[in-house]
Amino acid sequence: MSSGNGTRRKSGKLHFNNTLALDQETQTEIQGLFSKVRTYLKPANGEWCLPDPNAALSHSVEEHCRLQDLKLSLNAVKNQLSDKNVQVWHQHTNSTNRAGKVIAAVRSAAGAEICTQAWCKFFEILGSFNLLPGEALQNGELNTVHLCEAPGAFITALNHYFKTSESTRYCDWSWAANTLNPYHEANGGSTTIADDRLIANTLPWWFFGSDNTGNIMLQKHLLELQAFVANMRRVDLVTADGSFDCQENPDEQEALVASLHYCEATAALLLLSPGGSFVLKMFTLYEHSSVCLLYLLNCCFRSVNVFKPATSKAGNSEVYVVCLNYDGKEALRPLLSKLIRNYGPNMADQEALFPNSLVPESFLKQHKEVCLYFHTLQVGTITENLRLFKGMSSEQRQRLDYIRDCTAQEYLQRFRVSFLPRSRWISRNTVSPACCSVSAGRPLGQKKQTGSFNERRELQTLSWRERIKRGCHATEIKRHRTEAGGMGCVLEGPLTESQVDSWYVIVGAALPEVRNSPVCDGGLLNHLNEALMDSAVDWTRTPPCGSCNVVSTASILSEVAGLCVFTRDSEGNNKKRQCLVFGSRSVWGACESQLEDLVLTFSAEPLFPQRGCITLHDGEPLYQQQLLACVVFSLQTLNSGDALLLPLFSALTRVTAAVVLCLHVCFRSVTFRCPPPSGVVGTVLVCVGFCPEAAAQILPVLTEVHDCMGQLLKGEQDSGENLPAGCERQVLQFVPMEALLTGGLTEFLWTMNSEIIQQKLHLLVQS
Repeated sequence: MSSGNGTRRKSGKLHFNNTLALDQETQTEIQGLFSKVRTYLKPANGEWCLPDPNAALSHSVEEHCRLQDLKLSLNAVKNQLSDKNVQVWHQHTNSTNRAGKVIAAVRSAAGAEICTQAWCKFFEILGSFNLLPGEALQNGELNTVHLCEAPGAFITALNHYFKTSESTRYCDWSWAANTLNPYHEANGGSTTIADDRLIANTLPWWFFGSDNTGNIMLQKHLLELQAFVANMRRVDLVTADGSFDCQENPDEQEALVASLHYCEATAALLLLSPGGSFVLKMFTLYEHSSVCLLYLLNCCFRSVNVFKPATSKAGNSEVYVVCLNYDGKEALRPLLSKLIRNYGPNMADQEALFPNSLVPESFLKQHKEVCLYFHTLQVGTITENLRLFKGMSSEQRQRLDYIRDCTAQEYLQRFRVSFLPRSRWISRNTVSPACCSVSAGRPLGQKKQTGSFNERRELQTLSWRERIKRGCHATEIKRHRTEAGGMGCVLEGPLTESQVDSWYVIVGAALPEVRNSPVCDGGLLNHLNEALMDSAVDWTRTPPCGSCNVVSTASILSEVAGLCVFTRDSEGNNKKRQCLVFGSRSVWGACESQLEDLVLTFSAEPLFPQRGCITLHDGEPLYQQQLLACVVFSLQTLNSGDALLLPLFSALTRVTAAVVLCLHVCFRSVTFRCPPPSGVVGTVLVCVGFCPEAAAQILPVLTEVHDCMGQLLKGEQDSGENLPAGCERQVLQFVPMEALLTGGLTEFLWTMNSEIIQQKLHLLVQS
């Protein structure tokens, strides 16, 4: 087996001023950091060849005893971390990570776009292997596809490499990407990356499939992805950086992600052109599923390397399988057809890809050597970190800091890291203000874990009420509501840059529940969903909190009257304004006589979702249709300067968020009051200063969307065909995400949804 570190880049410029002199010991250690690779060497006799397709996926899974011993050994070492506070431990391992200063060094030297650890890892892979086929560079056209790619650091790293390398100067690059759609409400928060800095600005390049989820493990999406990239003359590189959150069951990480790896590999084998490259993130390689997958890749590519980048934390199991020079799918076609037929989320769970008897012993021998090599590295790192966790001398700390500085310097030198101006970033056209607005009012990172593994496991055994009390939202949920809820949070309008002509309807599979929202804190939403799933909880009958001060109807109507701009008639008296109220006259009409210049008119409010779909929140199709009907009626009824009071259950979905945007377009100001005076959990939108000209532009679109919703509720598609049971569809979006993520709307929705959910949880916890 080869233990070299591939072929490094030979072009570019160096960008540092202070070069550290390295002693021989340090030099050897740093060279080792960048040489953690093992390459499979195929026997000359050609015995590594594709097995008979008839034997694939037709035998039971077989374990390899020696590999399982390595798994048990590694897990025994990792189990020593179970009592460590995860934040304290991460802080410690960050300080001992030899490559821990690389990211900061690259940010300083390169001005890199989305410069994360993933960026540095992929830039390192690009600099260590000839990933980009020579044929593509010679033809002046490079095409790449990136699977499970959010937030997009592999793409921005490739862009940086591409635009700072001499070898790609005269080459055109096209790319397409896939990931779980961060805007699809049914995608779980633990599997979906919220960071959409690149996605929001490059949406046409992202493939989310016909159901809009972006789930690459669905067979229909695999075939749709092939059509999505059909305009590419050839596909030269596929990357796959997918994983699941396995931190609650880390001992079985490899088995949990096995089907995902099979799907990613099948997609690459289907998409790649002859001579192409494939980069697949994997972890430990002990299970039979990994043995079979690595053997398959060795049969399909001229060179297969298992690589641990220096910038991948040495204590984790992450490795990258770098496959070069694809033979092409013609020889693979019968087996590939079978893989596609069996494609799906349980692909590695049922039958073995190949029986053990068809995997040559010469391959197994090399594979075991690969596993032992990376096992030794990982165990050595964890053991060292455990030893240093007990205490470090000043000499040890000084030595570590020196090596960390030297490693950052070596990275910049070795991979020829050059500065790339922001004007050459992928999202260069929207860095201000749209790109910045994406993060307005909401965090983009994944939820940070707290406590030790043992403490988190214990937490899962507690009731949802106890988990809330121990969580980071406990103070806000415990707080009693005041009449001021929503005051100061205002959308100033009318919004003139609505670009209604660019709006379009996205229809997809009906939402089973709302697990995720781009305009809500994921932790709060998880708490609420857990509470609502408790069979003993019925929020529709939750008594009000005696210590909360619910805003009064008189206060809201007085505010509306104060915000209205009145014109005078010929006698100098104010012309009366209409306030359309969707709600009960018995609730809102008590103080009507006190309103001199405001005339109240009433209409039935949308029916809130029933108990049978409580975790759908405002995602229930019937509720959305009724809400849209209220808005359409308002825009058809109101006159210039009039006001509107519209109760809202929540605005977690793209459809309901778009409804709020429409009101923002049509009114001089939009705010909310939470909790509302009606006593129903939710909020009331207070819209003042109606603008008929803006409404005239939006009305045709909203009418069309409303009609589409009606057709889908009757079980009809656009084609008029009846849908089979279980295949119901609904409108998922009708305003582009770029519009929903622009200006102050995101912050407004985030604040409003937080108030609504905290109010609901406050009542549920007290009940």
